[in-house]
Amino acid sequence: MTWIKTIRMEENESVKKAIEDERKLYPVEYGTPVAAVFAGVEASIVGSHSLFPDVLFHAFSTFGALLSPELPLERRQHEMIATMVSVTNRCHY
Repeated sequence: MTWIKTIRMEENESVKKAIEDERKLYPVEYGTPVAAVFAGVEASIVGSHSLFPDVLFHAFSTFGALLSPELPLERRQHEMIATMVSVTNRCHY
């Protein structure tokens, strides 16, 4: 859960559009939330950007471009890199 004010997609058309547009850039396999850990967009890192929908779109569309299946890394390699970055930063995510 974020500790800052967030705006739900259903409450604001700009937030909804930014989230929907950035999600289109991700490979299909990244589109299914993991039920055990997903508490909704507003409780996620994406939700923490909801006060600034343009920033939200640009920040997370970057990840979508980096995860493109046309690039040489596979999903397992993305996950390994993300895990090592989190460990290095002592981040529990």
